[in-house]
Order: sequence, then structure tokens, then C-alpha cells
Amino acid sequence: MLSDLKSALRPALTLTLLFAALLGLAYPLALTGIGQALFPEQANGSLIREGDRVIGSNLIGQKFTSNAYFHGRPSAAGSDGYDASASSGSNLGPTSKALAERVQGDVATLSETTPGSPVPPDLVTTSASGLDPHISPEAAFFQVERVAKARGATENEIRALVRKSIEQPLLGFLGEPRVHLLQLNRSLDVRFPAR
Repeated sequence: MLSDLKSALRPALTLTLLFAALLGLAYPLALTGIGQALFPEQANGSLIREGDRVIGSNLIGQKFTSNAYFHGRPSAAGSDGYDASASSGSNLGPTSKALAERVQGDVATLSETTPGSPVPPDLVTTSASGLDPHISPEAAFFQVERVAKARGATENEIRALVRKSIEQPLLGFLGEPRVHLLQLNRSLDVRFPAR
């Protein structure tokens, strides 16, 4: 009986150790090596640097609050938003009173800054991850007046910078036109330094 148990356990333990080594070590190491060899920027987080300093990522949004910068979408990731370690949506559904009140408040606040213009939906709604680094061109154009006033530039100059920053859909049809917020704000700092 003991010999039957040993003969049954030996292949089970051998297979467990083999698959643990194969799937727990070899496979992840191979994929990491392939990622580093073929896509080193993406494998390392698509970091954006200024000199030796990391200032952001092409993949993760940041919170901008100054009138001299374009603002992104609201974020439910973490207590202050845009916390990559707490990526998530708010889990508030379309019938949520708290969500409706927050959106109505945001629309009212944004309507004061640009009266007469409809507020783009992405300026008052969160993305699923809460970390979206992009806004729609409409959301960027909506903020031109406020940013131009804060920077001491003309609206036409800021509008031209936004137009230049619009990224087109991948292959011309995958996705929507979008503006990378951090890249736009960096261009703004270079072209029109804050006063």
C-alpha cells in the first residue's frame, strides 16, 4: 500500500515541480526578455523624462489643477485621483444619485469658465481605470480660453498648439482622435511659459 502511494505521488510531485519551474520561472523570464528586446520603452512603463528626472508616463494620466494648464478627466483612482496603485472606476452606475450630483456640479463649474459652450462629456466623466492620459480634442478646445488668459497668449496661438497635439486614430480607423494631456501641457510650458 505504501509503495502504491509512493508510485502515485512521485509523478504528481515531479509534474508539479516541472510546471512550477516552467510556468513560474521560465515562461515569465522569456516574456520579460522578449519584451525588453523588442519593446524596451513599453516594457519599462513608457516613461517621460526631462533630463534625468521622470515626470510621467505616456500610459498614465496626471492631475492638473492650475488655470495655466489643460485639465484631464476626473479620476476615481485613489483618494486624490490618478493613483496608479489604486486604479479603478468609481463603480457608480447611471442611476447613482452621487454620480449625478457630481457630474451636475462639474458641468456647472465648467460652464462658468466657458459660458455658452457645451461641456464635453470626457471632462465630467471618469474612465474605467481612472488613469486615462488623453482627452478629446473637443475637451482641449473647450479649455483654450482659460489657458490663453492664464498664459498671456492669444486664443488662436493656444488653439494652434492643440491642433498640433491631436493624435489621429491608429491606422486611420482604430480609436478616436485624442490629445495626450501631459504632452500638450509640456508643449505649452515650452512655447508659452507660465507667468
